[in-house]
Amino acid sequence: MSIANSILKLKEFLPKEVTLVAVSKTKPNSDIMEAYNAGQRVFGENKVQELTQKYEELPKDIAWHFIGHLQSNKVKYIAPFVSLLHGVDSLKLLKTIDKEARKNHRVIPCLLQFHIALESTKFGFSMDEMEDIMRGGSIAELKNVNICGVMGMATYTDDQTQIAKEFEELSNIFNRLKNTYFKEQGNFKEISIGMSNDYAIAIEKGSTMIRVGSSIFGERNY
Repeated sequence: MSIANSILKLKEFLPKEVTLVAVSKTKPNSDIMEAYNAGQRVFGENKVQELTQKYEELPKDIAWHFIGHLQSNKVKYIAPFVSLLHGVDSLKLLKTIDKEARKNHRVIPCLLQFHIALESTKFGFSMDEMEDIMRGGSIAELKNVNICGVMGMATYTDDQTQIAKEFEELSNIFNRLKNTYFKEQGNFKEISIGMSNDYAIAIEKGSTMIRVGSSIFGERNY
């Protein structure tokens, strides 16, 4: 199936409130342009150097999401243009984003990444850590970040019950944060869960944003 057809088929399936992030990492500009010409405008990358290069070369109305693990020392390269940072997993990183956003006269939208998987290799806050940070008040001082929701990655497994349980856990975390700390913030509304192999489960569990690569562009060649 062509890239364009894959996108159209996906969009037919998705509820209108769910954003499709086309994960274009390692893919050439020609593939991205095929998706772009089919109406796709939101793309996800996980390497800073690759993202900055694609930003330079491709249409300026693309909304670039950074979906990988972001190192503090790399924030400055994407701060001028990035549309959303999915994997914000430490207070130190948040403070760096705030500082770089301020330099660029921007407010950068961010998602807080939570560790919901069984694998210890995945990054993210625990709910206890986040409660401590929220109670400490340091997030309220950051004027150039817009925390607009949460993100998580399920365990890499075929066990759909396990995946559903982890996605549900993130939905519960989102609700707790929303009701306790972000009640007045209408922009705190995103739950970024679900990839090519589990987005249907994610949508059932409240996902507002899915990150899909191989179902659109085919398998990756590393």
